[in-house]
Amino acid sequence: MGEQRAGSRAPGRRTPGNAKSGAAKSGSGTKSGGSRQGRQPDAARRVAYDVLAAVASREAYANLLLPRLLAERSVTGRDAALATELAYGTLRGLGTYDAVLTACSDRSLEKLDSPVLQVLRLGTHQLLATRIGSHAAVATSVDLAKAVAGPRVSGFVNAVLRRVATRDAEQWLALVAPPRETDPDGHLAVRYSHPGWIVAAYRDALGDAAPAELEAALSAGNDRPNVTMATLPGGPGRARVLPDDAAPGRWSPYAFTLSGGDPARWIAGGAAAVQDEASQLAAIALSRGSAEGPDRAWLDMCAGPGGKARMLYGLGTAAGARLLAADLHGHRAALVKSALDDAAAVLGDAPAAGVIAADGRFPAWRAGGFDRVLADVPCSGLGALRRRPEARWRKSPSDLPALGELQRSLLRSALAAARPGGVVAYVTCSPVPAETSDVVEAVARESAGATVLDAPAVLGEVPGLAAPNPLFAQFWPHRHGTDAIFLALLRSG
Repeated sequence: MGEQRAGSRAPGRRTPGNAKSGAAKSGSGTKSGGSRQGRQPDAARRVAYDVLAAVASREAYANLLLPRLLAERSVTGRDAALATELAYGTLRGLGTYDAVLTACSDRSLEKLDSPVLQVLRLGTHQLLATRIGSHAAVATSVDLAKAVAGPRVSGFVNAVLRRVATRDAEQWLALVAPPRETDPDGHLAVRYSHPGWIVAAYRDALGDAAPAELEAALSAGNDRPNVTMATLPGGPGRARVLPDDAAPGRWSPYAFTLSGGDPARWIAGGAAAVQDEASQLAAIALSRGSAEGPDRAWLDMCAGPGGKARMLYGLGTAAGARLLAADLHGHRAALVKSALDDAAAVLGDAPAAGVIAADGRFPAWRAGGFDRVLADVPCSGLGALRRRPEARWRKSPSDLPALGELQRSLLRSALAAARPGGVVAYVTCSPVPAETSDVVEAVARESAGATVLDAPAVLGEVPGLAAPNPLFAQFWPHRHGTDAIFLALLRSG
């Protein structure tokens, strides 16, 4: 199935025979323009709309744009929380909401002007997935539509959303989702708002566990994740940093999870940084893997924006190793340098890490010069849908071959950078086999002397890491409460 962009149909959609009765007539309500009339939209809804519009029109990243808009417009407290819920919730539910909207309009969604479609999606989320009253959800959506698309759309938006309000989410799913019995993946695609190809890819990744866990895995992709922080190895311990309302991580000795609030006060002092617990464990596993011989030089070859590099810097400093961090893009290398400079300030007299802008496929370092190498390769990001919900609508199966070629090239380069007996960690934020096990198995077969290590055994205390290949570790949101990060450890020959 091709990439689903804003305005396209949800995967696996069908329109029930009776769902069109009472559907809203479009009339002239799909035309943009006109002067603004009526009440202006509240700040929270306008911020959420602007995020949706930017994601649809220029492929903006919601997790980067939303905080900036909130700060620029001084939207704080409950209004900021509402804007966050509306923006992220609408992006997560887009596939389901488009299926419902198709049943409630006599115009196909592709023919609607984008501002109208974004307002309808935003209103549908409020009606089907929040406690906002129906009247308020419809009225504020009409106000928003007038402001962004002109007064002529108000009747159309009002009619469509009033139709949406006649049923709750489960009642609509019973009408618009394909039957589970005849089209199981299509049913799950609409119910859990994932493109059908991702449903199939998750099924493959789960292997024998798919019958019992596939729905849980898809559902977890729509959860609202808590903010997970990482203290710095060698810096103030977690016990000193942990806030009263935070919970320690389950497996990483450096992790804690915030129940709410702004993490900036921990970040500003360098005592902690935002980092998923599975991401922390991937770096920790590289430091624990058994390397034969000296252990003085470490490399993070795809380091931006710097979370794993920061963790490796602390771990390596404690072990007496120096870290070189590299990234292809200069601006990302600058982010890494900033993160490592902050970490060095916390550690005091620790030696500085090296940071360079370099393409890992054409390395600027000596082959065989490192004892430990991290290849946290570019990937589809389908393991982080809780945090980047729009990613599911931007990727398609046609993206995977090029990504796989890049990932294999980077893993070969990582193995070449490691000396004989050195350890390489291959990491992706994806559970899709084409980006994970397929890549590692292909490169290991062609690399003379390379040995795949038992990653779950290195991690030890973490349950539920089983992947189709038992030597690999696959984290899952529904099992571990983390991103779906994949880890393989190899010893260079």
